Amino acid sequence: MAPGARPVALLTLGEAPGAGCPAAGRALGGSVRRAAGDGPGRIRTARGGGHQRRRAAGLRESMGIYTQILYDVAEGIGTITTNRAHARNAQSRVLIEEMDDAFGRAARDPAVRVIVLRGAGDHFSGGHDLGSPEELADRQARPGAEGLRGKYTRSWDLYVEATLRWRNVPKPTIAAVQGYCIFGGWMIASACDVIVAADDALFLPTNFQYFSVPWDLHPRKSKAILFESRLIDAKEAEQLGFVSWVVPRRDLEAEVMEYATRVAENDPFQLRMIKLAINQVQDTQGFTSHIYSAHALHMLSSTGEADPDYALAKPGGKRRPMVQRAFENYERRKARARDEG
Repeated sequence: MAPGARPVALLTLGEAPGAGCPAAGRALGGSVRRAAGDGPGRIRTARGGGHQRRRAAGLRESMGIYTQILYDVAEGIGTITTNRAHARNAQSRVLIEEMDDAFGRAARDPAVRVIVLRGAGDHFSGGHDLGSPEELADRQARPGAEGLRGKYTRSWDLYVEATLRWRNVPKPTIAAVQGYCIFGGWMIASACDVIVAADDALFLPTNFQYFSVPWDLHPRKSKAILFESRLIDAKEAEQLGFVSWVVPRRDLEAEVMEYATRVAENDPFQLRMIKLAINQVQDTQGFTSHIYSAHALHMLSSTGEADPDYALAKPGGKRRPMVQRAFENYERRKARARDEG
């Protein structure tokens, strides 16, 4: 978000495009993408195969420009690309807000029949942004409430409610995963209906805010993996049922788009009913209620990390991240496999 910009009010999935801002409604009628060379004040609108540039004055209130994602529509496919490759697509507040806006826009757009979520660069997502310069600047510009109240509100709004909205978008969603898919990366992949992974993908779950893991995996497998904070490679993720299928890294984009094209050829209402029927299987078993209650336990767990006897604390009180431990164990297992081979 540009310095001095007002906090953005996210559009809900039921609002009309450009609600509250007629200029936004006109400008966003086509597919919108912030091109790599564009400044934050320009958008690119595709109509009839051509491109024209428009100044984005007056669009910020409806999030007509994106600074951390790309969004475009072609041949029935809406593609959302997290565009923070320099930070391994870590999920800042702005990134989550822009993703939420793009998912809502795709849901409302009759030209979009299927949604693809991907990450620019080598990694799908390195997890939550814990302190990049952009994230720290945003926190300073838009400070939240102090203490547990602020922490809870931020956690709930950004990671529980938003992720549930993405899960329940009334159109098929496909995650294209390469490289790291760690913690928060697992969350947003889990919210998608289909996950296609490159053979270099590495997954790391934990008891994060949107705790879908016991639904993504068998409960006993979930415990075994979470107890030791273990990385899962693409092959194992497919065997466990979290990943739909695995493809060579070089073929990921082509495979995903070919599949999305086949999905987009089907009737959108039938696709919506299929998705709703399958989601309701989990919902009748208590999926959403579990997500809500597990979030409270996550808050207890994360607050407990400040305790003086926290097991992963280093001398001097510095925290030893679980991610670091997971990678250390992963490298040890690889070395042992090489020695035994």
